[in-house]
Amino acid sequence: MRANRILAILALVALGLILAYGVKLAYGPQPSLLQGQIEAREYNISSKVPGRVEQVLVRRGDTVSEGDLLFAIHSPELDAKLIQAEGGRDAAQAMSEQAKNGARTQEVMAAKEQWLKAQAAATLAKTTYTRVENLFNEGVVARQKRDEAFTQWQAAKYTEQAALAMYQMAQEGARVETKAAAAGQARMAEGAVKEVNAVMADSQMRSPKAGEISEVLLQPGELAPSGFPVVSLIDMQDAWAVFQVREDQLKTFKKGDKIQLQIPALEKDAEFVVSHISVMGEFATWRSTESGHDFDMRTFEVELKPTAPIADLRVGMSVLLRGR
Repeated sequence: MRANRILAILALVALGLILAYGVKLAYGPQPSLLQGQIEAREYNISSKVPGRVEQVLVRRGDTVSEGDLLFAIHSPELDAKLIQAEGGRDAAQAMSEQAKNGARTQEVMAAKEQWLKAQAAATLAKTTYTRVENLFNEGVVARQKRDEAFTQWQAAKYTEQAALAMYQMAQEGARVETKAAAAGQARMAEGAVKEVNAVMADSQMRSPKAGEISEVLLQPGELAPSGFPVVSLIDMQDAWAVFQVREDQLKTFKKGDKIQLQIPALEKDAEFVVSHISVMGEFATWRSTESGHDFDMRTFEVELKPTAPIADLRVGMSVLLRGR
């Protein structure tokens, strides 16, 4: 009988201890827990060239290296512009060479012959005038005849000078300003060709970074507007954890702090370093714990980068921070 009483007393004591422990768990201070998620750098690969998607060389989930060809866009309009630009370049270069080389040999020879012809005519006109002048002095011819001979001599002399100038100009070639203008036109035409080639090179899009293809938004045969993303790429080597931290807990985070975070999906802990704390707070749309205050708490975004690569890390995985 006495043993039963002792057992009953011990049972009551144990029950009391269990109830006390339950009350402590229910109403005592709870360990803080912050939940965030993994994010990573995403690149939306698009082309400046509007046209039809000719081929897509990747699928969602593929791993690519920097410089790998992702997709190509075909644009007949761009091909036509290249032909026009090349034609303009060839014409401008020909004009520049013509200005640089000057007149053709035959043209220079023809100008020289015209000068010699005018020189001979001027010599003849001078001789004729001398003879008429002598006859006029002897009273054989009228003054009118002498004046006509003199005028013909002067006209022949000016014709000779003009022919000489044309011959010298043919020898010298184009003016310096004309050569500079022609060379400038040639450079402009070459620049137009390079511009079209640069745009055409942008129609063959290559990966800017190593990563994993997250989305393929257009397929071969579909029309791609200028700047519309065709492929999305995620670089998991540039991943970080994001937490929304209430302002009353923000004082425990300092830029450069190293913190151990739990990644439940990988069943492991990893070391992260605080890389960014938002300079502007926002009103909380959700809170990880109740604030217990009578004013509306703001939240600040805190980013933490892993100190070492984490295998099998994926965007959207939860990360937990305990006891801060």
